[in-house]
Amino acid sequence: MKLNELKPAEGSVKNNKRVGRGQGSGRGGTSTRGHKGAQSRSGYSKKKGFEGGQMPLQRRVPKFGFKNINRIEFKGVNLDTLQEFSEKFGITEITPDVLLLHGLMPKNSLLKILGRGELKAALTISADGFTQKAIQAIEAAGGKAEILE
Repeated sequence: MKLNELKPAEGSVKNNKRVGRGQGSGRGGTSTRGHKGAQSRSGYSKKKGFEGGQMPLQRRVPKFGFKNINRIEFKGVNLDTLQEFSEKFGITEITPDVLLLHGLMPKNSLLKILGRGELKAALTISADGFTQKAIQAIEAAGGKAEILE
């Protein structure tokens, strides 16, 4: 291999346009930027969603609804999931920390037990909230539902 045979790696060179290198380059003067205007100047960047002065789609579409910033979000876990969980790991006392440890709920979220499914094991469940159906099913199976403060 000789120096005159060296080539850049395949795909490493994307653009061979040499801009701003004088009149002899064939792209001199305005350096392919046209004449005057914001786009011809250095430091220009188009705003996200800009549509050439036309009213942007984000502002044309009607807005509706209400987002309550004080809403309390719960992570819901159903009874059938808890039944599977207790059978798999042999756990009778379920708390948010236990579920967090096994990846059933995210960190820093409140736990609510929901009533879908059937509960056969007598479990002691501590959570931030319960549905009425869930409380009835837990007590019917001989378990206990404790609300955390």
